[in-house]
Amino acid sequence: MSEDRVTQFTDFRKRMNERILAEDNQVVRRFFALDTQTYKSGALDLKTKEMLGLVASMVLRCDDCIAYHVAQCRDAGVQRDEFFEVFSVGLVVGGSIVIPHLRRAVDFLDQLEAAQAEAPAPHDHAAG
Repeated sequence: MSEDRVTQFTDFRKRMNERILAEDNQVVRRFFALDTQTYKSGALDLKTKEMLGLVASMVLRCDDCIAYHVAQCRDAGVQRDEFFEVFSVGLVVGGSIVIPHLRRAVDFLDQLEAAQAEAPAPHDHAAG
């Protein structure tokens, strides 16, 4: 089940982004490009920017954004103890209304970790 939610979220997001960007609308395309540019390393590294995005998503209470930034944070190397510090900042800034979103964020993180644990180890072709 854990892999299903992660896969469904990722596949839906990719499919819909491709669908949206296929339209001839420069405003949408430029906004998507701006989002991509914002999360590139600069004065702040990618990991820090993703953690900021996760806090903002929690405070804004956007579950899709939270799931996206949880996954991006994992890819950027955020560790479980760091996640809980990020979650605590989002909770303090956003207040108790963030608690349901915190629950879903932790659930999604648990599912990402479970899916990663179930994935077969990559085979090193150079060694084999």
